[in-house]
Amino acid sequence: MTQTAPNATTAAEQLFASMDPRTGEVVAQHPVHTEAEVVDAVASARPAGEWWAGLGFEGRKARLDTWRKILVGKLDEFGALISSETGKPADDARTELALVIDHLHWAARHAGRVLGKRRVSPGMLMYNHSATIEYKPLGVVGVIGPWNYPAFTPMGSIAYALAAGNAVVFKPSEYTPGVGTFLASTFSEAVPEHPVFQVVTGFGETGAALCRAGVDKLAFTGSTATGKRVMAACAETLTPVLVECGGKDALIVDSDADLSAAADATVWGGVFNAGQTCAGVERVYVAEDVADEFIALVTKRVQKLKPGGEPGADLGPITMPKQVDVIRSHVQDALARGGKALVGGPESIRPPFVEPVVLVDVPEDSKAVTEETFGPTLVINRVSDALEGVRRANAGRFGLGGSVFSRSRGEELARAMRCGMVSVNAVLAFAAVPALPFGGVGDSGFGRIHGEDGLREFATPQAVTRKRFSALLNPMTYDRSSHTVKNVLRLVRMLYGR
Repeated sequence: MTQTAPNATTAAEQLFASMDPRTGEVVAQHPVHTEAEVVDAVASARPAGEWWAGLGFEGRKARLDTWRKILVGKLDEFGALISSETGKPADDARTELALVIDHLHWAARHAGRVLGKRRVSPGMLMYNHSATIEYKPLGVVGVIGPWNYPAFTPMGSIAYALAAGNAVVFKPSEYTPGVGTFLASTFSEAVPEHPVFQVVTGFGETGAALCRAGVDKLAFTGSTATGKRVMAACAETLTPVLVECGGKDALIVDSDADLSAAADATVWGGVFNAGQTCAGVERVYVAEDVADEFIALVTKRVQKLKPGGEPGADLGPITMPKQVDVIRSHVQDALARGGKALVGGPESIRPPFVEPVVLVDVPEDSKAVTEETFGPTLVINRVSDALEGVRRANAGRFGLGGSVFSRSRGEELARAMRCGMVSVNAVLAFAAVPALPFGGVGDSGFGRIHGEDGLREFATPQAVTRKRFSALLNPMTYDRSSHTVKNVLRLVRMLYGR
């Protein structure tokens, strides 16, 4: 049985189609779940979540491990579905699923260690007490996911929320509803007893209904503008949110960088998934004294890449049709303001496909530098040195991820970047490490998925003290003597005043 929203197959329900962006063919039909159905889904998730929490860490781990094995057994089927709904090449879909499996395994394995009850020091004043902390499930977590990585990105919330002991109601993008349904269907094979993980499908109204349906936390991934609307909707009920929005990530190339490796990473980081990656490379700042060689290497690599819908294509289509207009406007604006196209140009935009475009000498206040393009475009600008590149990278309103290529001071430059994650001498490595938190600052949002921080995002800490014996000095009673507080302060001065 597939854990979808209640009443999801009534005769009068409205349906919508998911489409293959490569061909325009219909992949499948899905229901537009109403506000009432979303509320019902959250209501049924409440007792299911209590049952799921009652399994404990080991009980949940066993079920999550079973789910993981089911997913591994269906990787080919799942990968084909991702390719059909997003248009991405098969190997890109397979890479995404490899990350899904790795993160699901990590969350299930480490939840007990991270969230389980542990002792802490009671301190000097409370020496006669024991002190413990544990992280308890929130209850029901709502997740609104994107279309560009329709399995990996939402699973950064779903897997960690489930491992923490919560029930989950997931609203996938209207472009990739089948991916969400597949996740829920396979989960129900491992957990058939209760609707612990449900999916509601539809458009923005369905997502807004989830924000207002009484979930205990809402995790959102999408554009900054939509993220603000999600926050406003959740504010009506003081529902806490985790918001992972867009990025305009920069890659810094220092004078002593391995230029071949930097060029290879730049092209991959900027073009893979047709540039539809929130933490992908959109800006490059290269030190002036190595700029010519670096740009030549990038240009040579990019010229070999071709989009298409066939299995051997290097990159697929632009999944969301209206994004093509954004890409076109950014390229045209950059050229109109004095930038140069070394590879491609406006003629590279042939919906639904966009050939890679390399722009240089683009003004820092142009759209291609300041706004998220979300296409296979690269802006490469020369800077006097790597520190100037970092200053320019930090000047934008986004702050998701970044990359630094330098043989001698990679970590120094990384620490100077204003963003949530940095890869040194690589791109996007941080996203593939399950133990590392993923998230940004500024207009890229707040909160973290993945790692220990990601587990704690979906739990609430409970502190407990237990009195073990009576204290010799107890200032926290009206029965204290006149000398008690004086003696306590004397002890404080002796222990902490030196």
